Amino acid sequence: MDPELEAFVPLLPRLDLSDPVTARKGYADLATSRAAPATTDMEIEDRTVPADPDVPVRVYRPRQGHGGAVVWMHGGGWVVGDLDTEHAWAARVAAASGAAVVSVGYRLAPEHRFPAALDDAYAVLGWTAEHAAELGIDPQRIAVAGHSAGANLAAALALRARDERGPSIRFQALNEPSLDDRQETWSARHFTDTPWSNRDHVTAAWRHYLGSAPATPYAAPARATDLSGLPPAYIATAEFDPNRDEDIAYAVRLLQAGVSVDLHQWPGTFHGSQAILSAAVSQRQITELGAALRRALAE
Repeated sequence: MDPELEAFVPLLPRLDLSDPVTARKGYADLATSRAAPATTDMEIEDRTVPADPDVPVRVYRPRQGHGGAVVWMHGGGWVVGDLDTEHAWAARVAAASGAAVVSVGYRLAPEHRFPAALDDAYAVLGWTAEHAAELGIDPQRIAVAGHSAGANLAAALALRARDERGPSIRFQALNEPSLDDRQETWSARHFTDTPWSNRDHVTAAWRHYLGSAPATPYAAPARATDLSGLPPAYIATAEFDPNRDEDIAYAVRLLQAGVSVDLHQWPGTFHGSQAILSAAVSQRQITELGAALRRALAE
């Protein structure tokens, strides 16, 4: 493990998803205790996207933006997280990419199981494209992106938009995505005591998200049999992450389906370790994610 990250491992709290209400409070306390990035160079506005039910979003627009936009979904196993806990991440993505970021406050499981979160995100994708002129963006330069469970939603959005001939998606950025409920890969079976996320944590998240319903490709994109015609992808994986091998396999399958993929496996990292901002590898990860989005959307 990267020594700068390893030093923090004994200090990391355990996120227990068996009690969603308590987990949400603990996650919120942790997220809001961190110093927020500077946002003086961007406009930030809370909006509501009309849907059934309406979806809260927070829009981040860099003053020197290039006209691209990112529909961003937060992580948290589909169980924890909201616009406030995701504020620092969304602001950093906007600053690093130069794109307007629409952060999605989707409904959480287990109160709202699949496809509630995906339906919310899809409504926001459509709203972003329809309100492009008002938001000051180009509707042909929209990316979908997220971390962990949020990256799952981004991958699912790309599949659904392709299948339903929905809004045009220029790019998908999947940071350590949760893609496969079957948990059959080597990393999913063997990483039982890794920091932040381990096999039990992933199992609980999928159980909350799916309930007793079988997984469809929109719930678990790794189950999709046809990956052709999807937007180019940036996929980042962490070495000590149960999701690692399913993410690499998805990247390979995208390539085999004719989709351009930028795959980066970050050595010495674990799921969500970018939150340890003092580590040089975390800074490189965030910079590279922003650069990938900037390259895809800036023209």
